[in-house]
Order: sequence, then structure tokens, then C-alpha cells
Amino acid sequence: MERFREKIIRFMYGRYGIDQLYYGLLTLGFILMLVNSLLRLAVLDILVWAVLILMIFRVLSRNIYKRQIENQKFLSIWNPVKSKLSVSVRRIKEIKTHRYRKCVHCKAILRLPKRKGRHTVTCPRCHQDFKVHIAI
Repeated sequence: MERFREKIIRFMYGRYGIDQLYYGLLTLGFILMLVNSLLRLAVLDILVWAVLILMIFRVLSRNIYKRQIENQKFLSIWNPVKSKLSVSVRRIKEIKTHRYRKCVHCKAILRLPKRKGRHTVTCPRCHQDFKVHIAI
């Protein structure tokens, strides 16, 4: 088994390997496979195969510079989406204890404790007071 591992290491030497775009393509491939298992469309079959071939091509590529550029472009698109998703998930997890409201003056999003009724809130960014109503 050790010899096989050494052969794989020697084979992969100088090749690009796995990065964040690889994991994104892997996730996309699984999603397409799940949708295709329900719909059974030939177009989705072709897309799944294209994603898999692209993944293998990128991992085995020796043009490291181009693969890094591709990964940076992917990350420039993915990171803002990821941050928005993480904020949304956090809001859903904290729905029993906190409410999120936007400051009417500076548009900052404030995390407020969940207390029924009308309250006056001071924004920590612009130090302006405004009224907040929390129904439930």
C-alpha cells in the first residue's frame, strides 16, 4: 500500500490539485445529479459529465497559474454570496432570541434582543435614536 501511495504522490507532483473551485464544482455536480435523478433529462446528464471532466482536468492540470486565476475569480464571486448566506443562516438560528432591524439613518443592520412592543434604539454607528416595533 505504501508503494501505491508513493506512486500517486510522484504522479501528482507538479500538478494543480484540489482547491475551493473544485469543491464548488463537486457540490454543483451532486446537485445536478439529484435533480437529474428526478427529471431524467439528457441535458442534465451531459452537464454532470461536463462538470466531472472539468474537475478532473483542473486537478491534473500542470498550468498552475491559470488554475489559480480561475480559483480567484470563483472566490471573488463566491465570498460575497457565502457571507450573505451565513448572515441569513445566523438570523434564522437566532429567531427565538433576537430580531434584526435596519437603522433608518445609516442603514446599518442592528441585532436587537427580542422584546415585545415599541422601543427606542440608539444606533452604535451613527448614534441616532429611532423607534422600533417588535410584534412577536
